[in-house]
Amino acid sequence: MAKKVAKVGVKKQKGYLYFVDKNGDVSRAEMARGKKKGGKKKVEKVAKAAVKKESGFLYFIDKDGDISCAKMARGRK
Repeated sequence: MAKKVAKVGVKKQKGYLYFVDKNGDVSRAEMARGKKKGGKKKVEKVAKAAVKKESGFLYFIDKDGDISCAKMARGRK
């Protein structure tokens, strides 16, 4: 079960990948589609949140545009 860590309210645009960067802020990168390759990896910061990340958790942007985290499933068989 995921829990909200920070309310950011990012509006997502089509064609971009949104993620939580190493500083705990929301960033985005243009996705490669079809013949258009990634090439230049231009990453731009969308919102500042400064979330402190804990190991063993996966941080992501949820459907509301906020930062959420969920415990990683590790070592299952």
